[in-house]
Amino acid sequence: MRAVIEPSGAVTVRAATLVARTTSVAETRDLGAALATLVQPGDLLVLAGDLGAGKTALTQGFGSGLDVTEPITSPTFTLAQQYAGRLLVHHLDVYRLDQLGEVADLGLSELLDDGGVVLIEWGDAILPVLPNDYLEVRLTFCDDDRAGDDDRRVFLRAVGARWSGRQVSLLRAVAPWAEAPASPADAPVDPPAGEGGRPC
Repeated sequence: MRAVIEPSGAVTVRAATLVARTTSVAETRDLGAALATLVQPGDLLVLAGDLGAGKTALTQGFGSGLDVTEPITSPTFTLAQQYAGRLLVHHLDVYRLDQLGEVADLGLSELLDDGGVVLIEWGDAILPVLPNDYLEVRLTFCDDDRAGDDDRRVFLRAVGARWSGRQVSLLRAVAPWAEAPASPADAPVDPPAGEGGRPC
């Protein structure tokens, strides 16, 4: 774990990045369900990755892990969906927002205070206006010759005290998909920004 001083002057606690690999849509959903076992009311998950990387599939599994029974779809055109399960799941998609100021219209602080959990697709685009306490889940396409169309590398990074305090539980939850670096020097401290990622 390490402390980082943000541009705003706030101090943020960041844990080491965990790396997982899924080889099918079903495995990506299973990983989402495993993450759901760790959530607490008021948690925020920031989902990042290119179009088609699996953000909605991960959310579907996450919802299943919280006993959501209705189909979960991408809220790209509606911006926000709400699903009832063991916890209320707020699924937001900020892809179509033009300005950071539009985030206030989504009522994010109210959603975080209502006893549910919030997942934001394309959330990395609005990090400056998010609380400094979330789990970033970055899905990337695997780009080596052996990777199948559904192979993904998933980087999980705890930011802030809430998720950093669950680092050991997070490690256990993603263990079935964990990808060990070749050496400690290869272990990422932060997930790759932008597109791509390391080959699988």
